[in-house]
Amino acid sequence: MNSAVGRLVRTELTLMKRDPLTLTFVFVFPVVTMLIIGGSFGTDPDPAFDGANPSHWYVASYLTVVVAATGLIMVPVHLASYRERGVLRRFAAAGFPRWSFALAQLVVGLVAIVASSAILLAVAAPVYGVPTVHDWPRVVLAMIAGAVAFVSIGVLLGTLLPSARAAQAVGLILFFPSFLLGAGGPPPNVMGSALRAIAGFLPLTRVTDAVRDPWLGVGTATGSLFVVAGLAAAASVLALRRSAL
Repeated sequence: MNSAVGRLVRTELTLMKRDPLTLTFVFVFPVVTMLIIGGSFGTDPDPAFDGANPSHWYVASYLTVVVAATGLIMVPVHLASYRERGVLRRFAAAGFPRWSFALAQLVVGLVAIVASSAILLAVAAPVYGVPTVHDWPRVVLAMIAGAVAFVSIGVLLGTLLPSARAAQAVGLILFFPSFLLGAGGPPPNVMGSALRAIAGFLPLTRVTDAVRDPWLGVGTATGSLFVVAGLAAAASVLALRRSAL
């Protein structure tokens, strides 16, 4: 890893542990809501959940809630606060390439997702059990593509929004509908047609389908996987270009 990026990553990981917003939305919120929602529908196979155990359905789904919380709340707020306080200009004056901070944010975001996902599964294991993964390659590829896509979206938002307060407001507005319709709310089979149509356009829905379906063995979600991969490629290119301005 480039020495500049390595130094930024080490610094950002230290700062992340002191940020209450990060600790709440990335490490606490997904775990608490998974415990509440995961136990609301029982453990018997249910047609509303494509014949899967509802608790396992939500355990698999909530890994993507971690992805969304990182990309829509943690990264843009942190990056916008740096821009607002002139930190990025000081980094540039110190000789750091402009792209190095965006790359460091991507690495830190991925680390946060891995750590929070591990905590969520560790908590879920004794309570609901961790569902057997039916197709490891697809699940891993979908998680990686989804994480890159959402962290890149976070970097892009952080470079576009004028302040940390604006980034927090926009991030929360984007996060909660995505969370309720795309991962942590009712299954699509019990939604009305209008809500299902809206949910189908949400990036988080695509990431969740691409992760959950092959994990539980209820489908392959090949189309969603291609959409997520394309989103990851486009968002990462735009984020790097924007951060180099």
